[in-house]
Amino acid sequence: MRTTVLAILVLLVLSTTLLAGCGQKGPLYMPDDETEQSHH
Repeated sequence: MRTTVLAILVLLVLSTTLLAGCGQKGPLYMPDDETEQSHH
């Protein structure tokens, strides 16, 4: 019983993390103002 609840909890956390990660678009860092100005 306890391992089943633990397995469901782990799967729930992993699936939530994967779904949240799929929504992240663009670079994974904050762009500097200098780099933004040099590109325009």
